[in-house]
Amino acid sequence: MKQLTLDITTPPVPSFDNFVVGRNREALAHVRAAVGGAGERFIYVWGEPGCGRTHLLKAATAATAGAIYDACDADSRFDADVTLLAADDVGQLGAGAQVALFNRYNALREQGGCLIASGDVPPVQLALRVDLLTRLGWGLVIQLHPLTDDEKSQALTQRARARGFDLTREVCAYLLAHTARGIGPLFGTLDALDQFSLETKRPVTVPLLRELLSK
Repeated sequence: MKQLTLDITTPPVPSFDNFVVGRNREALAHVRAAVGGAGERFIYVWGEPGCGRTHLLKAATAATAGAIYDACDADSRFDADVTLLAADDVGQLGAGAQVALFNRYNALREQGGCLIASGDVPPVQLALRVDLLTRLGWGLVIQLHPLTDDEKSQALTQRARARGFDLTREVCAYLLAHTARGIGPLFGTLDALDQFSLETKRPVTVPLLRELLSK
Protein backbone atom coordinates (compact mmCIF):
# COMPACT_ATOMS: atom_id res chain seq x y z
CA MET A 1 0.00 0.00 0.00
CA LYS A 2 2.97 2.35 0.34
CA GLN A 3 3.12 2.81 -3.43
CA LEU A 4 -0.57 3.68 -3.52
CA THR A 5 0.03 6.39 -0.93
CA LEU A 6 2.80 7.86 -3.07
CA ASP A 7 0.53 7.81 -6.12
CA ILE A 8 -1.93 10.10 -4.37
CA THR A 9 0.50 13.02 -4.52
CA THR A 10 1.76 12.37 -8.06
CA PRO A 11 -0.17 14.45 -10.62
CA PRO A 12 -0.40 13.41 -14.27
CA VAL A 13 2.34 14.69 -16.61
CA PRO A 14 1.19 18.18 -17.67
CA SER A 15 0.13 18.64 -21.29
CA PHE A 16 -2.23 20.87 -23.21
CA ASP A 17 -4.58 17.92 -23.68
CA ASN A 18 -5.01 17.22 -19.96
CA PHE A 19 -5.22 20.87 -18.91
CA VAL A 20 -8.67 21.29 -17.35
CA VAL A 21 -9.84 24.46 -19.05
CA GLY A 22 -12.68 25.81 -16.92
CA ARG A 23 -12.81 29.56 -17.53
CA ASN A 24 -9.27 29.61 -18.96
CA ARG A 25 -9.99 28.75 -22.58
CA GLU A 26 -8.57 32.05 -23.83
CA ALA A 27 -5.34 31.60 -21.84
CA LEU A 28 -4.87 28.09 -23.19
CA ALA A 29 -5.46 29.29 -26.74
CA HIS A 30 -2.89 32.08 -26.45
CA VAL A 31 -0.21 29.83 -24.96
CA ARG A 32 -0.78 27.16 -27.61
CA ALA A 33 -0.56 29.82 -30.31
CA ALA A 34 2.72 31.12 -28.88
CA VAL A 35 4.17 27.62 -28.83
CA GLY A 36 3.03 27.11 -32.40
CA GLY A 37 4.81 30.26 -33.56
CA ALA A 38 1.67 32.36 -33.95
CA GLY A 39 0.32 35.23 -31.89
CA GLU A 40 2.05 36.94 -28.98
CA ARG A 41 5.49 35.55 -28.09
CA PHE A 42 5.67 37.13 -24.63
CA ILE A 43 2.96 36.13 -22.18
CA TYR A 44 2.53 36.62 -18.46
CA VAL A 45 -0.13 34.52 -16.72
CA TRP A 46 -1.14 35.10 -13.14
CA GLY A 47 -3.51 33.67 -10.58
CA GLU A 48 -3.76 32.10 -7.15
CA PRO A 49 -1.96 28.83 -6.32
CA GLY A 50 -3.73 25.83 -7.83
CA CYS A 51 -5.20 27.75 -10.77
CA GLY A 52 -3.09 25.86 -13.35
CA ARG A 53 -0.14 28.21 -13.90
CA THR A 54 2.54 25.55 -13.47
CA HIS A 55 0.60 23.02 -15.55
CA LEU A 56 0.28 25.45 -18.43
CA LEU A 57 3.96 26.43 -18.38
CA LYS A 58 5.14 22.82 -18.18
CA ALA A 59 2.78 21.89 -21.03
CA ALA A 60 4.24 24.68 -23.17
CA THR A 61 7.76 23.45 -22.41
CA ALA A 62 6.89 19.85 -23.24
CA ALA A 63 5.39 20.92 -26.58
CA THR A 64 8.43 22.95 -27.70
CA ALA A 65 11.85 21.78 -28.82
CA GLY A 66 14.68 23.65 -27.13
CA ALA A 67 12.48 24.88 -24.29
CA ILE A 68 13.28 25.10 -20.58
CA TYR A 69 10.95 25.26 -17.58
CA ASP A 70 12.35 27.12 -14.57
CA ALA A 71 10.65 27.02 -11.16
CA CYS A 72 11.98 30.42 -10.15
CA ASP A 73 13.88 30.94 -6.93
CA ALA A 74 16.21 33.62 -5.62
CA ASP A 75 19.19 32.25 -7.54
CA SER A 76 17.69 31.37 -10.95
CA ARG A 77 20.25 32.06 -13.70
CA PHE A 78 18.47 31.82 -17.08
CA ASP A 79 21.82 31.36 -18.82
CA ALA A 80 20.77 28.64 -21.29
CA ASP A 81 20.22 29.57 -24.94
CA VAL A 82 16.61 28.48 -25.55
CA THR A 83 13.79 29.00 -28.02
CA LEU A 84 11.20 29.17 -25.24
CA LEU A 85 11.63 29.96 -21.56
CA ALA A 86 8.85 29.18 -19.10
CA ALA A 87 9.65 31.17 -15.94
CA ASP A 88 7.26 30.07 -13.21
CA ASP A 89 6.55 32.27 -10.17
CA VAL A 90 8.88 35.15 -11.04
CA GLY A 91 8.02 36.90 -7.79
CA GLN A 92 10.54 34.58 -6.11
CA LEU A 93 13.52 36.00 -8.02
CA GLY A 94 16.40 37.61 -6.14
CA ALA A 95 18.21 40.72 -7.33
CA GLY A 96 20.76 38.90 -9.49
CA ALA A 97 18.13 36.57 -10.93
CA GLN A 98 16.00 39.55 -11.93
CA VAL A 99 18.89 40.96 -13.93
CA ALA A 100 19.38 37.54 -15.54
CA LEU A 101 15.73 37.32 -16.59
CA PHE A 102 15.82 40.87 -17.92
CA ASN A 103 18.82 39.98 -20.09
CA ARG A 104 17.24 36.70 -21.23
CA TYR A 105 14.05 38.56 -22.16
CA ASN A 106 16.01 40.92 -24.39
CA ALA A 107 17.92 38.02 -25.97
CA LEU A 108 14.70 36.13 -26.72
CA ARG A 109 13.17 39.23 -28.25
CA GLU A 110 16.17 39.72 -30.54
CA GLN A 111 16.34 36.03 -31.50
CA GLY A 112 12.61 35.57 -32.14
CA GLY A 113 12.16 33.39 -29.07
CA CYS A 114 9.28 33.10 -26.64
CA LEU A 115 8.88 33.82 -22.93
CA ILE A 116 5.95 32.60 -20.85
CA ALA A 117 6.20 33.86 -17.28
CA SER A 118 3.87 33.49 -14.33
CA GLY A 119 3.16 34.92 -10.91
CA ASP A 120 0.44 35.06 -8.30
CA VAL A 121 -0.36 38.73 -8.96
CA PRO A 122 -0.35 41.05 -12.02
CA PRO A 123 3.08 42.40 -13.06
CA VAL A 124 2.46 45.83 -11.55
CA GLN A 125 2.05 44.23 -8.10
CA LEU A 126 5.29 42.24 -8.20
CA ALA A 127 8.17 43.40 -6.01
CA LEU A 128 10.67 43.32 -8.87
CA ARG A 129 12.96 45.87 -10.52
CA VAL A 130 11.11 48.38 -12.68
CA ASP A 131 12.78 47.54 -15.99
CA LEU A 132 11.86 43.85 -15.63
CA LEU A 133 8.28 44.70 -14.66
CA THR A 134 8.04 46.89 -17.76
CA ARG A 135 9.18 44.00 -19.98
CA LEU A 136 6.74 41.55 -18.38
CA GLY A 137 3.91 44.03 -18.89
CA TRP A 138 4.74 44.68 -22.56
CA GLY A 139 3.39 41.36 -23.70
CA LEU A 140 0.04 39.70 -23.16
CA VAL A 141 -1.07 39.60 -19.51
CA ILE A 142 -3.73 37.00 -18.71
CA GLN A 143 -5.42 36.06 -15.45
CA LEU A 144 -5.97 32.36 -14.79
CA HIS A 145 -9.13 31.53 -12.87
CA PRO A 146 -9.27 28.62 -10.41
CA LEU A 147 -11.69 25.83 -11.17
CA THR A 148 -15.01 25.90 -9.36
CA ASP A 149 -16.09 22.82 -7.40
CA ASP A 150 -18.60 22.03 -10.16
CA GLU A 151 -15.82 22.16 -12.78
CA LYS A 152 -13.60 19.95 -10.62
CA SER A 153 -16.47 17.49 -10.21
CA GLN A 154 -17.02 17.37 -13.96
CA ALA A 155 -13.31 16.82 -14.58
CA LEU A 156 -13.13 14.03 -11.99
CA THR A 157 -16.24 12.36 -13.41
CA GLN A 158 -14.81 12.45 -16.94
CA ARG A 159 -11.47 11.07 -15.80
CA ALA A 160 -13.20 8.24 -13.93
CA ARG A 161 -15.19 7.31 -17.04
CA ALA A 162 -11.99 7.34 -19.08
CA ARG A 163 -10.56 4.83 -16.59
CA GLY A 164 -13.64 2.64 -16.91
CA PHE A 165 -15.72 3.31 -13.81
CA ASP A 166 -18.50 5.65 -12.68
CA LEU A 167 -17.77 8.14 -9.93
CA THR A 168 -20.72 8.72 -7.61
CA ARG A 169 -21.61 12.16 -6.31
CA GLU A 170 -20.87 10.98 -2.77
CA VAL A 171 -17.33 9.87 -3.60
CA CYS A 172 -16.69 13.02 -5.61
CA ALA A 173 -17.90 15.24 -2.76
CA TYR A 174 -15.68 13.36 -0.29
CA LEU A 175 -12.68 13.79 -2.58
CA LEU A 176 -13.23 17.54 -2.77
CA ALA A 177 -13.76 17.87 0.98
CA HIS A 178 -10.90 15.71 2.25
CA THR A 179 -8.04 15.86 -0.26
CA ALA A 180 -5.79 18.48 -1.88
CA ARG A 181 -7.79 21.05 -3.82
CA GLY A 182 -5.58 21.31 -6.91
CA ILE A 183 -6.84 19.33 -9.89
CA GLY A 184 -3.49 17.55 -10.33
CA PRO A 185 -3.45 16.06 -6.81
CA LEU A 186 -7.17 15.29 -7.12
CA PHE A 187 -6.50 13.32 -10.30
CA GLY A 188 -3.64 11.52 -8.55
CA THR A 189 -5.94 10.51 -5.70
CA LEU A 190 -8.62 9.34 -8.12
CA ASP A 191 -6.12 7.21 -10.04
CA ALA A 192 -4.85 5.69 -6.78
CA LEU A 193 -8.44 4.98 -5.75
CA ASP A 194 -9.08 3.17 -9.03
CA GLN A 195 -5.92 1.11 -8.54
CA PHE A 196 -6.88 0.30 -4.95
CA SER A 197 -10.35 -0.75 -6.11
CA LEU A 198 -8.89 -3.14 -8.68
CA GLU A 199 -6.37 -4.62 -6.26
CA THR A 200 -8.91 -5.18 -3.49
CA LYS A 201 -11.70 -6.15 -5.93
CA ARG A 202 -14.07 -3.76 -4.19
CA PRO A 203 -16.25 -1.06 -5.77
CA VAL A 204 -15.32 2.61 -5.56
CA THR A 205 -17.18 3.90 -2.52
CA VAL A 206 -16.68 6.48 0.22
CA PRO A 207 -15.56 3.77 2.73
CA LEU A 208 -12.97 2.54 0.21
CA LEU A 209 -11.70 6.09 -0.35
CA ARG A 210 -11.60 6.71 3.40
CA GLU A 211 -9.57 3.52 3.85
CA LEU A 212 -7.13 4.56 1.12
CA LEU A 213 -6.62 8.02 2.59
CA SER A 214 -5.93 6.56 6.04
CA LYS A 215 -2.92 4.54 4.78
